[in-house]
Amino acid sequence: MVAKRTAVGGYPLSTPPQVTKMIALTASGAHCVSKCANKTRFKVLAEKFPSFLPKEVENIKDPFARKLATRIERLPVHVNFSESSIMSSLVKPLIQSKTSPVVLLHGFDSSCLEWRYTFPLLEEAGLETWAIDILGWGFSDLERLPPCNVASKREHFYQLWKTYIKRPMILVGPSLGAAVAADFAVNHPEAVENLVFIDASVYAEGTGNLTKLPRIVAYAGVYLLKSIPLRLYANVLAVNSISFSTSLDWTNVGRLHCLYPWWEDATVNFMISGGYDVSTQIDKMKQNTLIIWGEDDQIISSKLAVRMHCELPNAILRQIPDCGHLPHVEKPSSVAKLILDFIQENLNMEPKFVSQH
Repeated sequence: MVAKRTAVGGYPLSTPPQVTKMIALTASGAHCVSKCANKTRFKVLAEKFPSFLPKEVENIKDPFARKLATRIERLPVHVNFSESSIMSSLVKPLIQSKTSPVVLLHGFDSSCLEWRYTFPLLEEAGLETWAIDILGWGFSDLERLPPCNVASKREHFYQLWKTYIKRPMILVGPSLGAAVAADFAVNHPEAVENLVFIDASVYAEGTGNLTKLPRIVAYAGVYLLKSIPLRLYANVLAVNSISFSTSLDWTNVGRLHCLYPWWEDATVNFMISGGYDVSTQIDKMKQNTLIIWGEDDQIISSKLAVRMHCELPNAILRQIPDCGHLPHVEKPSSVAKLILDFIQENLNMEPKFVSQH
């Protein structure tokens, strides 16, 4: 059954004392998100963006997106399907903790900037937090275009984990990122301690008929995919209520990675490869799993949240009221608190800092 929260603000009246500090941090961070995002008089200080980002990053107004963009870096990842290492984009944590690292994936054709509001809340709460760009999307250097099918995405992520993260992780996947996480957890269970799915797209049968499209038609469709009107419409569908100016800025954030010359090739490569079809793998995941769902999701029915809750062996379901398809963008404090509660319940301890730099 769907587990409903029954107290003020959608959270239980009794909160474990160990997470009081973390909850306070998420609450204050959420206030900052709301305050800063809605006041045009917020002054954005001059940031120094990585030179490899498209120059259009300067046009983004969202202070949280700008801040996270300054922290994106590229690290070499050696994979079996390429002679040279792939310079792979990600946001590394500022802290290291004894608890399992939290690793954030993103949705279809997106980037680590999707986590601009929730990432700092998790980090402020003392969690070792990574945001990873999935191969073929985000800000990695794909000038020497590798294959961007499911197997390549999995291999790339595994080698990145093996080289840099190195410990079993709490893997978080929103939308199609949940399918990426599910596929990875089944194939590399040693790397995944627990899972968090957010409005998960795990029951789609891959890219369907798109695999049969002539390449010229596929490229035409991908060109449309990065268009501003289509992205604006996607924001309307994904979020409960949003002003035009905010939607336009979010569109600039969401399509920034599409401005690389290799983006179209990588996306077509993924589309014609068949995409993710993980519906038969759901019951194979043995990790404890938190399912988060926006109650007003207009893109993926909440009925599928209930189905997944029933099929996963060790899952809990938490719904967020007045929220659409992207809770980590629309309701960052709620998502951060649910993840913190989930970690607390599984580890029964606060994050302990090892070092800070």
